[in-house]
Amino acid sequence: MEFGNRLSVFVTAVCFGVGLTSIAQAATSNSLMDISTDGTLLACSNRDSGSVTIVSLPSLEVLHEVEVGHHPEGVTFLGESHDLAVAVYGDDVIRCLNADAGEVVWSLDVYDEPYGVVSTTDGSRLFATLEYPGQVIAIDPATHAISATWEAGKHVRGICLSKDESQVIVTEYVTGIARSLDSQSGSVIREWAGTAQDSLARQIIAHPSLDKLYIPHQRSRTSVSHGSGSIFPYVAILDTRPETDPVRKRVQMDSINGTYVVANPWEVALSPEGDTLYVVFSGTDDLFTCKVLDDNYRELRFGRVIELGANPRAVRVAADGETFYVYEALDFRISAFDADSLRKVGEVAVCECPLTEEILLGKRLFYTARSPMSARRWISCSSCHPDGDADGQTWQQPEGLRQTQPLFGLGWTHPLHWSADRDEVQDFEHTIRGLLMQGRGLARGDISESLEGFNSGLSDELDALAAYTNSHQFSLSPHAKGGLSEAAERGRELFFASSTGCADCHGGPCYSDSRPDWGRMHDVGTGASDASELIGTEYDTPTLLGIYRSAPYLHTGEAVTLEDVLTTMNPNDRHGHTSQLTSDEVQDLAEFLRSLPYEDPVPAAEAENWPLITSGPPPRGEGE
Repeated sequence: MEFGNRLSVFVTAVCFGVGLTSIAQAATSNSLMDISTDGTLLACSNRDSGSVTIVSLPSLEVLHEVEVGHHPEGVTFLGESHDLAVAVYGDDVIRCLNADAGEVVWSLDVYDEPYGVVSTTDGSRLFATLEYPGQVIAIDPATHAISATWEAGKHVRGICLSKDESQVIVTEYVTGIARSLDSQSGSVIREWAGTAQDSLARQIIAHPSLDKLYIPHQRSRTSVSHGSGSIFPYVAILDTRPETDPVRKRVQMDSINGTYVVANPWEVALSPEGDTLYVVFSGTDDLFTCKVLDDNYRELRFGRVIELGANPRAVRVAADGETFYVYEALDFRISAFDADSLRKVGEVAVCECPLTEEILLGKRLFYTARSPMSARRWISCSSCHPDGDADGQTWQQPEGLRQTQPLFGLGWTHPLHWSADRDEVQDFEHTIRGLLMQGRGLARGDISESLEGFNSGLSDELDALAAYTNSHQFSLSPHAKGGLSEAAERGRELFFASSTGCADCHGGPCYSDSRPDWGRMHDVGTGASDASELIGTEYDTPTLLGIYRSAPYLHTGEAVTLEDVLTTMNPNDRHGHTSQLTSDEVQDLAEFLRSLPYEDPVPAAEAENWPLITSGPPPRGEGE
């Protein structure tokens, strides 16, 4: 769920019935960067280093780098002030910083995963999205308190305000659905649904004068298992005129400029007059400028392309429209460009790289859709697993239907894939060279013809990709912040009871019997519904840690809820003995599952000598 990008724009006659002025409107949509209303400061959140950097404009000098916590995302200046809010996604907190002093002035704990944050023009209210459980919260900056909490959908990320600030508009990250909420009551006013193939919509912006919204997102053709037909970059344009139906158009970004292919649109920005749209593509390290057309038909016309640094994730435009700034996340810098010539006019490092050389190399490879990972620039590893998340899709793979799994805890839970056909990340050299990515690959010469052999050690690049992929860690469940609830405690007893047998397969510190030195496969009756299954109906046991946020479930994605896993998708008690449970007991068991992990699993795994895989080959044991 995602949406948003905070803009400093000129007030126009269309907005307020007066002539064009030099007063900049306060930002109204979320981004990883923001520019203060007076145009003198730029703030940038640094996800890998856990900081926010304050840069002076136009000199591009770093004034402060402020530690804020684990994985900060959206930032927004409060009205015309130099105070700014940052959504610290990994620590479940909104922090307010004073940019002049370079210090945190207040913090507010939230339920879970704050992503986008925006301010009203007078700075009197803040709105933020909580990706999980899919809420919008309204915050009073004066009291540092939440004044309202509204249900907004599933996995909401992006957020912006309407021009008159009467509506808060959000997007669902996984589905791309956009909704407008009344900014006073939180009631849903309108919904713009896309197609079933729309996904990964992490941002939305509002046009400064037209009744239009713009969403960068991905299209996932889950029925196609080759790279040149499965993933497409789009910008969706939403018509907000109240007298019209909720019209939503899509412009395909890899065909707007002939056959110039781009991948993974991350953010967009508009020029102050609204005549130019800027789009950054994190997979191919490109920026497009597009002419905004008020024709309700084509909507955008391609302008020019700029090649950028590694993994661009944000773009912001100065209030005078003469300069725009791009955050090149894996170069850890901001680059400034002249809006007329599109020439780079400056850059500034926003933080030191906090990653090891191996992890940095692996992360750059993971996020790129360029050679040697992909020959045709269509797809990267991050197209389905951005920041370790799953894309929420069930893909028709050559071996059968396969629900995308998150990468968290991957180093503890080898072998890989639902079919356990990969015993190490280095085996994905086959995927890189295959039809999906069609890349040159990271190793020279022949690779192991059989996936049973080891491909680790074939190249530094391949081992680096494995090291980064295996580095994703578990996060504690928000359902157990105060410990297990009474319902979860009852569910825990049911889970470990011999009468249900859940722990027979989902035991151990990672709640799985899948471990590098002792992998097991199980036929629990969940494969019979897939007529396309070619490998067989025995599957690797997935970890249950973090299952609260990774719906839908099972390798086919057929189970919408955890309750479905325990009931309708388990009619013959082959996936645990649950038919004897009452409805209340099913709810208790599901509540326990939603509470996982309620404690850090790593100490228990280390105490049991549970193998952790980084970049080397997995150990061999009795499951060999």
